[in-house]
Amino acid sequence: MFTTADHEYMTLALRLAERGLYCTTPNPRVGCVLVNHGKIIGQGAHLKAGQPHAEVIALRDAQQHYPELIKGADVYVTLEPCSHFGLTPPCANALIDAGVKRVVAAMQDPNPKVAGSGLTQLSHAGILVQNGLMETEAQALNASFITRMTQNRPFVRLKIAASLDGKTALANGQSQWITGEAARLDVQHWRARSCAILTGSGTVIADDPQMNVRHIQGARQPLRVIVDSQLRISPEAKILVGGNTLIAYAKDSQHHADALTDQQATLLNMPGNDGKVCLKGLLSHLAALGINEVMVEAGQILNGALLADEMVDELIIYYAPVLLGSDARGMLAIPTLQSMQDRVTLKLIDVRQFGQDLRIIARPIRR
Repeated sequence: MFTTADHEYMTLALRLAERGLYCTTPNPRVGCVLVNHGKIIGQGAHLKAGQPHAEVIALRDAQQHYPELIKGADVYVTLEPCSHFGLTPPCANALIDAGVKRVVAAMQDPNPKVAGSGLTQLSHAGILVQNGLMETEAQALNASFITRMTQNRPFVRLKIAASLDGKTALANGQSQWITGEAARLDVQHWRARSCAILTGSGTVIADDPQMNVRHIQGARQPLRVIVDSQLRISPEAKILVGGNTLIAYAKDSQHHADALTDQQATLLNMPGNDGKVCLKGLLSHLAALGINEVMVEAGQILNGALLADEMVDELIIYYAPVLLGSDARGMLAIPTLQSMQDRVTLKLIDVRQFGQDLRIIARPIRR
């Protein structure tokens, strides 16, 4: 169905889409390539919500350099062209008006506002439509957008730094630094691509982190989200500096609400049945804010709660070549298993080394 040349052009479109890795939220990452008689005449990527989509940028590029070749061109796009008016006009209309001959999409748009209607509109206009070329790669690039559209919650990624014996901190709470500089720099790239960083009050109280992006030029700062059931954190915490912080709580036990809002924090009352924050409700709220991708940098209690509720999509674990002993704190506080059948099984996605540390990316296999 698809030729070697088709794969080459879609590979280029996927590389273009990666330019939006840190900046397209809440929109998906999309790349587009226009080709006529084996010649690339235009290319583009969507970079920011409210700005032109990849197809429009590629058409503008072609109009500037090869306007005579736009009509009858083939279009390679990593996501189905949109068919509705949002912050920008429909891309399907722009392609129809341009007179292209063929549109090859890597995947259908999971957004219910599109969900195949863009491809149908193109087909009804007499354009040859093909879908599914390098679909797996396109889905991986936009796994977070797909999760928000289909599950009403962001894609949740746990980041854990641990010793080889699976410990994240000493018994007294000291944890800086387990991993080396190269691993910590890699973490900054994952922060930069995340829409929000989620942590717990215990981590804030123990480490007083900033939870911001550093050393990545031009990166946006993700929303900082704190799960603090009793509003225990200090209004002087560094994570509150500069605003852009959301605190989810169940009860204001310390009467800190006014002091925290005075520090520009946004408070979200989200109590669960157990007197703690309802994590499912919190994630749904973040999805409603347009948050596609959340990175969790927390302690074993919050990590374990998210995993137990099957709200973890991916784990990034950095193992340092050190041992901290049996009394040190673990990675995940999950209920004691009574059978090996209850174990959490993971699928390894990637394994590589950063300095002396080993990074493992894995995804839970749902039963």
